[in-house]
Amino acid sequence: MKLPDIVDYDDIIDIDEGFFVLLLALMVIGIIAVLMFLFCFVTRDITGDFTKVSAYECGFEAFDDPHMRFEVQFYLIAISFLIFDIELVLIFPWALALPVGGLFVFMNMVIFLTVLTIAFMFELKTGALSWE
Repeated sequence: MKLPDIVDYDDIIDIDEGFFVLLLALMVIGIIAVLMFLFCFVTRDITGDFTKVSAYECGFEAFDDPHMRFEVQFYLIAISFLIFDIELVLIFPWALALPVGGLFVFMNMVIFLTVLTIAFMFELKTGALSWE
């Protein structure tokens, strides 16, 4: 990528072109983020009316402690979701690498999916996903 000839950038910065472009992009992103924050700070609505401070979830005031303990079931389902979500993230690059890697890549994914299927069957058998 050749930069415009208006300024000789080689005299200003003696680093790789790609790093300069990355640094410039990060600076532009930072400036845009600061400008967005300042815009929201300046244009915010300071006045609080009744609807802003009223109960918003179900239409009535909270009747229980907001710091109550959750059942372990919530955490088990959340962890299971993360595990299977990460599995999907790993399958997409595998599908792209399959034509290049051949049988080795295919067998690695078969082993990975087998272990994952065994883990899923274990979750079903122990009742980790059943809501009772």
